[in-house]
Amino acid sequence: MNKWCGRFAVVAMSLGALLPAQAREGVDVGGNSAFSQLVPAAQVENSAGQQYQQLLKQAHEKGALAGADNSQLQRLRRIAKRIIPHSHDWNPRAREWRWEVNLIGSRQINAFCMPGGKIAFYSGILEKLQLSDDEVAMVMGHEIAHALREHARERMGKSAATNIGASLLGQVLGLGQLGQTLTNYGAELLTLKFSRENETDADLVGLELAARAGFDPRASVTLWQKMSAANSGAPPQWLSTHPSGSSRIEELERSLPRVMPLYERSRQPAAQDASNPPR
Repeated sequence: MNKWCGRFAVVAMSLGALLPAQAREGVDVGGNSAFSQLVPAAQVENSAGQQYQQLLKQAHEKGALAGADNSQLQRLRRIAKRIIPHSHDWNPRAREWRWEVNLIGSRQINAFCMPGGKIAFYSGILEKLQLSDDEVAMVMGHEIAHALREHARERMGKSAATNIGASLLGQVLGLGQLGQTLTNYGAELLTLKFSRENETDADLVGLELAARAGFDPRASVTLWQKMSAANSGAPPQWLSTHPSGSSRIEELERSLPRVMPLYERSRQPAAQDASNPPR
């Protein structure tokens, strides 16, 4: 088994060398994990799409799915419309995703973006925390970042590498049959807990996405202050998979100088348009 792990490490490092780094203005988090390459992206996105539709169906049956005329849903979709165009540089597949944004009536403080661009907010996170548009954008950017950085796919790849054995891993690397391999992991997508490294990654990428879309990155600090304040007694659902704390806020504050210029630049055209209204 040790010998197999050593061979796998060599393969993983080789794959990592092929992954593009994010060498541009803004945050620097490197390329996506090599482990994600062990699992086909299309199959993960298909599984996510199926689970997402099942969730929407259940919400609809309970009368909890917001209709297209819901003002909060319209607000979420306006914010997403500004953020999504900036996702393509982080993951070329995002250009082909069939993005969806939905609102589910629930007291839960929760939101997510599944692989393939399937976004859902629970009304509790908007109502209980009284989020501004900038703060909503920080939540949305963070969740979109998880999808763009393929953290769910990475977790599946790691599970496959450590649990399914060398012979089946050989089939994965050889692009053999993967249906049975992924069946055991697909159910995790709605309840997946990411590592602290994944969370920091999503914080930083989400911060940049929102800043480029014209949302104030400083709202990331007020968001987490609100989340920490809400974490009295039983932690909110969102916090159960998104560890909080002063160290997280400090990391975001350290990153602000890297993204504030992007935010300021994004606001310049709007300011110019306002000072020179069309005749």
